[in-house]
Amino acid sequence: MSRPKPEPVQVVKERRDAALAALVARVPYVAFMGFQFERRGDELTALMPYRPDLIGNPSLPALHGGALAAFLEVTALISLSWSMVWPKIEAGNTVDVLPAFPKTIDLTVDYLRSGLPRDAYARAEITRAGRRYASVQVEAWQDNRARPTVQAIGHFLMPERSVTDG
Repeated sequence: MSRPKPEPVQVVKERRDAALAALVARVPYVAFMGFQFERRGDELTALMPYRPDLIGNPSLPALHGGALAAFLEVTALISLSWSMVWPKIEAGNTVDVLPAFPKTIDLTVDYLRSGLPRDAYARAEITRAGRRYASVQVEAWQDNRARPTVQAIGHFLMPERSVTDG
């Protein structure tokens, strides 16, 4: 019995990128805020490009805490949803219908330093993911990942079933 020929790398990348783009497009707030997501394998890094209207305190100037908190929550939600879609993508399936998004139970944000008027990056780590509940830690930084600007811990209620389950 012979092994099936592996798919070309470009086909795999296109399938992964299409699934991520479809997932992100389901959240209109992502486009409104200009958040972007970059994929490296199964790991996502989020980007909040700097815009002058994101400044909350012009005298410092510092990024608005609400914009940073929203950035962390969206990063957690997209990362959690991505982790649900990833096994299907890796099995060689296209994801025609995406799963329902998890629901936020709570989000605790720790502001570690003022956000400077420049781009911010974030990455989420899923610390616990079960059938009904997930816990996610998110960290955002600007110039140096070793010096985070803001971090959060979020708890999420997982969807009872995906949209494809009917």
